[in-house]
Amino acid sequence: MTTTEARERGRAAFETRAWELAYAQLTAADAAASLPTADLELLAVSAYLAGHDDESAALQERGYLELVREGRPHAAARCAFWLAFVLLNQGEFARAGGWLARADRLLDEAGRDCAESGYLLVARARQMVSGGDPAVAAEMFAEAVAVGRRHDDADLVILGRMGRGRALVGLGKVTEGVALLDEAMIDVTAGATGPLLTGIVYCTVIDACQATFDVRRAREWTTALTRWCDAQPDLVPFRGECQVHRVHVLREQGAWSDALAEAGRACRRLSDPPGQPAAAGAHYEQGELHRLRGEAAAAEDAYRLAGLGGLDPQPGMALLRLGQGQVAAAVAGLRRALDETPSPIERPALLAALAEALLAAGDPDGAEAAAAELAEIAGAAMVPVLTAMSAYTTASLRLSRGDAAGALTAARKSWAGFHEVETPYEAARARVLVGLACRELGDTDAAGLEFDAARRTFRRLSAGPDADRLRRLTDGHPARDGGLTPRELEVLRLVAAGRSNRAVADELVLSEKTVARHVSNIFAKIGVSSRAAATAYAYENGLV
Repeated sequence: MTTTEARERGRAAFETRAWELAYAQLTAADAAASLPTADLELLAVSAYLAGHDDESAALQERGYLELVREGRPHAAARCAFWLAFVLLNQGEFARAGGWLARADRLLDEAGRDCAESGYLLVARARQMVSGGDPAVAAEMFAEAVAVGRRHDDADLVILGRMGRGRALVGLGKVTEGVALLDEAMIDVTAGATGPLLTGIVYCTVIDACQATFDVRRAREWTTALTRWCDAQPDLVPFRGECQVHRVHVLREQGAWSDALAEAGRACRRLSDPPGQPAAAGAHYEQGELHRLRGEAAAAEDAYRLAGLGGLDPQPGMALLRLGQGQVAAAVAGLRRALDETPSPIERPALLAALAEALLAAGDPDGAEAAAAELAEIAGAAMVPVLTAMSAYTTASLRLSRGDAAGALTAARKSWAGFHEVETPYEAARARVLVGLACRELGDTDAAGLEFDAARRTFRRLSAGPDADRLRRLTDGHPARDGGLTPRELEVLRLVAAGRSNRAVADELVLSEKTVARHVSNIFAKIGVSSRAAATAYAYENGLV
């Protein structure tokens, strides 16, 4: 085969997205005679998409030097940008910064009235996001869009819109941010961008959908990403991310067995080569599935691997600890995670878990503060799942305070929201709250119907811990009172609400000594030795 034939076959393979073949053919042509810079760029992209990252970086660096030698500084600056952008995505910030500095120097010498200045704005804005200043980044992305329009550069406009949309989402401006992300996705799905930018936009948009609990959009775009990946059998980057997104969608849809199998495949794919950023997300999803199925040891191992990969395993780890009765550890982990999470849109799952843990710890005031912040975020975002999460937390809080009627209203709102977006596990949990509220109001028939519906869902999903808790709540109510007298139940409810012995005595018109004796009897009957453990027992058995 001649050099010309190898080059032509490589170009044809690139057009058909046969990345490994394109890489092999263009490499062969380059070995016979150095490729021109246009073909060298095709070879660098093919190498990256076929999983040859080091070779791709070396080719990009070579392309940069060739463009500088040819006296094409703007093209060289664009080459440096793409190399830096890929390095940023891989977490190699120092190398990326070096290449951006080179590009800046070229534009200083050649002039900045060019599209490349907009590309550098995008890269600098990415660095601002990483540095914790999304508001400034959002304005820089907007400026990049303006540069792209002025120079008729469609890729730059898409990059700027994508970046600004994601930054706005991080600021809690969900509606405005998602509109920009949808616009970027329309261009991508219409085939208006190259393969590298297409993959970046897919992953960024789906990540934003999951961050905002926008279940429907996440499903839609994950399906589109799956089709895109499947059309390129030897595509290496983005395929692992696609699998992680697919696991998340399957978990939310209630297909837990399929999700667990897909999570295993994703973990294996992302382990070679080691250090891939998406691997931590795959392990976290695996941990969530094991936790929900009651496989505590496997869940802990998966969360640990997620943490080692650089992903904070909260709120999953805290919920695992809460299920194990380690309430203080759960609260501490969640408070620490919230302290490190200033972005409002990244806080809801942590806040919901913290409210649950604080109720178990007998701190309803703390739970109410977490619930209030969650409600504020949900109100601003106007996303159905966030609204349902907030309503669930409100219902739990009202049940703990003895407001069964208020709890019922909130619990039904929660169920409706989760049901609307077809998340069966969360909907079943909401039905348990509906049942508990109905039971407190004396409507045992309605409570039974709600419990039965939830029970069927938990069994179908293999949600062992939730099925066990529901059984304790409903099977002849064996654990409902723990042998406690009506007065002791009154005392326990007040203790679970965080009241001191003096406050309990005042409310029930008893002496403090009598309350102390009741508390001692309660501890003995239910087999606990602390107020926190008594509170956890009360919540686990539907006594509050």
